[in-house]
Amino acid sequence: MRDDPTLTFRNGHRVTFVANGTDEQGPYLRLEHILLRPERLAGPHWHPVLGERWTVRRGRVRYRIDGVEIVASAGDTVDAPAGSVHEFWNEAPDTVIDHEIRPPLRHWEMFRLWHNLDRAGKTTRARVPRDPLALALLWDYQDGYLAGVPAWLQRSVLGSLARVARGCGYQRRWLENGPDLP
Repeated sequence: MRDDPTLTFRNGHRVTFVANGTDEQGPYLRLEHILLRPERLAGPHWHPVLGERWTVRRGRVRYRIDGVEIVASAGDTVDAPAGSVHEFWNEAPDTVIDHEIRPPLRHWEMFRLWHNLDRAGKTTRARVPRDPLALALLWDYQDGYLAGVPAWLQRSVLGSLARVARGCGYQRRWLENGPDLP
């Protein structure tokens, strides 16, 4: 299961590992998302180092990047450079998105951790981990910050909780070994 290139969340959202490597622009990770129904995909957040690019292959996605709303349809590409506050919603059923992350840092591991927690029933309907330690570990793997909360406070509180989570074996249980799922 850990080596499966496709992660399927309980709501049907599928994330497929497509490629990773390095090209003339540096290291990258490419994923494909298949979204079955309209819903919020990510609340406002930002990454100090990594940038993201999405190309909608089918459907429609609404992005807000640094306060500017963009509605992207099939063939449109949207960029969120490092440091930009961004959030997005899927607005059409059966949407397909190509997602590129540069540099990838731990983004694939973040999706794997989130998937494992979700499949084990450890997340809310909005896919937020119920356990504060699991939430903090997920925050640590996303290599970014929630918008509207000072970064120093997130590093202090969530960073400390993520260290406790690793000390309690959450990383081994939920990421390295994966849960025992049906």
